[in-house]
Amino acid sequence: MMMNKRILLLTAFCFVLPRLTSAQNRGIETYREQYRPQIHFSPAAHWINDPNGMVYFNHTYHLFFQYYPDATVWGPMHWGHATSTDLVHWKELPIALYPDSLGYIFSGSAVVDSNNTSGFGKNGKIPLVAIFTHHDPKGEKAGTDNFQNQSLAYSLDNGVTWTKYAGNPVLKNPGIKDFRDPKVMWYAPKKKWIMTLATKDRITFYVSPDLKRWKKESEFGLTIGAHGGVWECPDLFPLKLNGKTYWVLIVNINPGGPNGGSATQYFTGDFNGSKFTSRDTKTRWLDYGPDEYAGVTWGNTGNRKIFLGWMSNWEYANQVPTVKWRNAMTIPRELSLRTVKGEVLLASLPVKLNAITSKTLVLKPAVKPDQDLLAGLNKQYKQFKLDAKLNAKPDFKIKLSNDEGEMIVVGYDQQKQNYYIDRSASGKTDFNPNFAKNAYAPRLAYAKTSDIHLIIDASSIEFFADGGLTTMTAVCFPGKPYKHLHIETLKGADIAALSVSGMASVHGK
Repeated sequence: MMMNKRILLLTAFCFVLPRLTSAQNRGIETYREQYRPQIHFSPAAHWINDPNGMVYFNHTYHLFFQYYPDATVWGPMHWGHATSTDLVHWKELPIALYPDSLGYIFSGSAVVDSNNTSGFGKNGKIPLVAIFTHHDPKGEKAGTDNFQNQSLAYSLDNGVTWTKYAGNPVLKNPGIKDFRDPKVMWYAPKKKWIMTLATKDRITFYVSPDLKRWKKESEFGLTIGAHGGVWECPDLFPLKLNGKTYWVLIVNINPGGPNGGSATQYFTGDFNGSKFTSRDTKTRWLDYGPDEYAGVTWGNTGNRKIFLGWMSNWEYANQVPTVKWRNAMTIPRELSLRTVKGEVLLASLPVKLNAITSKTLVLKPAVKPDQDLLAGLNKQYKQFKLDAKLNAKPDFKIKLSNDEGEMIVVGYDQQKQNYYIDRSASGKTDFNPNFAKNAYAPRLAYAKTSDIHLIIDASSIEFFADGGLTTMTAVCFPGKPYKHLHIETLKGADIAALSVSGMASVHGK
């Protein structure tokens, strides 16, 4: 996770006392503010960035996250906590981890230690173990190069309360300024834990029998992939394609994304328990939009890999025009592999949203440019999705707008074979000079037919094309909700199927 160092200098002070942060404990009437996401997770108040410690345990999805409970800008990092049973409705819980004498609580992961290799389990209780980066602001300010180290905490009550390990840190910094964001998994073939760690401009793999003693195994990435900024928030996991197992390595980078600022790249290849080998040297992006970052997957979900990213960009994350809270998470996404002309590519599609899909209109393919596709939906819906199947791949423009003339445009340029998002007239854009520029993404599929999906919330749009091979995420800040949807340039013969669905708020309001 990246920080604003100017803010760091202003906020590197003594550590704050514990406090409860759920909306219920604060007594705050919330989730009604302008720009507030209604189908995405956002905290009741204050600052949020990277998703952390994502793990599935006892029929519950745990989401921890970088959190600053004292302001709506980045500050001394805590681990916030939320849970869900369906990946749609979230309950925000009290803060899980607070800063301490070793530093702020930066990004990391959590595992289910079923075999009690750590020895933290007691009375037959299986421990949840969090592995995170301790970031020492005093060491950073003093100019040292070892101010980030890896530490442990454990929970014996399903993640409600946490105890930090007395022997922290368990992996000390060897002298690398950026040494953080451990993603840990159990590697069953060799009965050991694998830590995938971001180490400045590469990934370093460590192994351990018990989560406490770590040994360096290998490095990856010095001469491969995008290197426009520091590597952060990695993830390593297997996925099957046509019966064969491939390994996927996710590496977030800031800056250096395809449309500026922060973004998520990935590699496919092989992993033997010690070393990762990429299939080729191409740079690939999991999401080409400007506003998906720090994305990783839930642990302990079996063959299912579910991805979640932070829905913002470090170019302007501290400046977006929200008041009580700042930033949110993407919709969780199912990951899968696809083969396109011999290349193994990672695809992502939103998880099932049936629980909040309230009304679906199946529309006739003969769409006119002046036809408002949302006209038949009850105006109570301020968030919705569009699903379409196209017979061909001609140019198209999908315009979302409101009565104030603000609009965001998603389209496809056949000549350039690029998808794009234009938010130059989307609403409030003047808080940062880079916010209004267009974002582009290549079409990676070659089929004549395709599918497109749009998920629209109060201040975001997520676009999925060609089975999720191309994905784009962008935030936006219209003065009033978008309530009109038009498709331009497509002819009736170009559309095989078309529907729009109203989405109910997860907050029940």
